[in-house]
This record gives sequence, C-alpha cells and structure tokens, in this order.
Amino acid sequence: MKRRPYTIAAVFLLPAFLLYTLVYVVPMFQTAYLSFFSWNGIKSVPLEFVGWANYDEMFNKPEFYRSLKNIGVFIMGSFVLILPIAFSFALIITSKLKGTRFFKVAFFMPSILPLTAVGLMWQFLLKGDGGLVNAVMSALGMSSWTRDWLGEPAIAIYVVVIVNAWIYCGLNMIIFASGLVAIPEDLYEAAALDGATGFKKLRYITVPLMQETIKIFSILAVTQSLRVFGQIFVMTNGGPNGATDVPTTLLYYESFKYNNFGVGNSIGTFIIIAALLSTVILNRLMSTRNAR
Repeated sequence: MKRRPYTIAAVFLLPAFLLYTLVYVVPMFQTAYLSFFSWNGIKSVPLEFVGWANYDEMFNKPEFYRSLKNIGVFIMGSFVLILPIAFSFALIITSKLKGTRFFKVAFFMPSILPLTAVGLMWQFLLKGDGGLVNAVMSALGMSSWTRDWLGEPAIAIYVVVIVNAWIYCGLNMIIFASGLVAIPEDLYEAAALDGATGFKKLRYITVPLMQETIKIFSILAVTQSLRVFGQIFVMTNGGPNGATDVPTTLLYYESFKYNNFGVGNSIGTFIIIAALLSTVILNRLMSTRNAR
C-alpha cells in the first residue's frame, strides 16, 4: 500500500520523461555520435568515420575562438545589464506601489514577442542610414554620435548584447520576483522595529535570502548565452565580417551552408558539454558559498 503513491507518480511522470528523452536526450547522443563522422547531410550518402578530425578542424578555426569571446561578452552583459535591471524590476512589481499591474505587463512584454519580430524591429531602428535611433540623435544635436550600429565590427556585438538584455530582462524579472515573494514579511517587520532603512533591508535581508535565486539566474545566464542564436541570426547574420558570430551561428553555417555536418555536430557537442560543465561548476561553487 505504501508503494501505491510512488506507482501513481511514476505513471504520470513516464510520458513526460519519455518525451524529454526523445526530444532532448536522444538528439544529444546523436549529435555526439555524428561528430566523429564526415557527412554532407544527405541520407543516401554513407557516413565516413574520421575520429577526432572534426574537433581538430573546429579548434583550428580562428572564428571559433572569436565566437567564444563573443559568448564571454554575452555572459558579461547578463551580469552587468540583465541582473541589476531585472532585479530592480522585480522590486518594483513586488512592492506596494500603485500601477504594478501596468509595470508587470510593460516589463514582461519584450520577453513574449517572437525573436524574429524583435530582431527585425531593432535592425530597422539601428540602421545606419535612416534608422530611428540615428534620426533621434541627429534631432537632439548629437549627429557626431550616430553610427551604423550593426555594421561596425568594433561595436556590433555590444549593441546586440544590449538588445538581448532588453529582450530577457522581463523573463528574469519573474525569476527574481518569485524569490522576493518567498521572503517572509515578518523579517522586514522585525528589521523595521530595529530601525533598518530600505537600503539596509535590501543589503542584510533581501540579497542574502535571494542567493538561491541568484544561483538559478547565473546558471541560466551562462547556458542561455552559450546557445544564443535567433537575435544574432536576424539582426546581423553573424556579421559584419564574423564580428558577432557565436558557436551556434558557426554550427548553422557549417551544417546548412557548407554541408559539413561533421564539424557542425562537433560544435554542437562542444556547446552541450560546455553548458553541462558550467551548470555543474556554478552549482557547486554557489552552493559552497551559500553554505558558508
């Protein structure tokens, strides 16, 4: 009789587990398997085993290391831009201020828009010739600051990172808000009786009790940065001259543009391993720090 609840739970979990295995786990192993073969993607063409040659080719590509540098810029942007902005948004929507419903909708709206539509919108706004951003800056007497924001290699990746922050601040706001509402109100009332101001409450109560939420954000920030694709593909297509390429765009080019599925799968395997390792390392490091 005691086993009955576990049996019922297993029956309900089994379909989801099978679907997850079919959609995520099996393709990951297939990607790793195909990374050891030379293949042009045509089903009738036989696989040619090449061992580690695809990985050797991947690690000898200068553009691969440039793409890793761009991933670093995305990760930095997540902690420098998304973290403080999303946390501030969460403080606003969980406060007792009037109009929080409006703020919830306004802050979250960019996260539910299709990436293709958002990318095309920002591509139009940031055009060097006729873009709205440059038009507004010229009207304000800042013509010397106008740029081809997505066409200059030195700044294109940073502009895309800012757009990425605009897209995902709302989603991460929800993550932080869930952590904020879990903090007992009694702690704030006790702190107020001790004379704690708003900033002291934030520093000594809110932030320490948000460590688990910040850990979740950190893991998601790194893994999402590793697999960023849509906004770059739509806004810059990896350009100019590969300045905004990331591993996922290289994977796309190798597989679907050059029909080099072996190298494409090796890049995919690298992304999977990097995401898993970063998740384990961040979880271990931040769990150890929280324990202290």
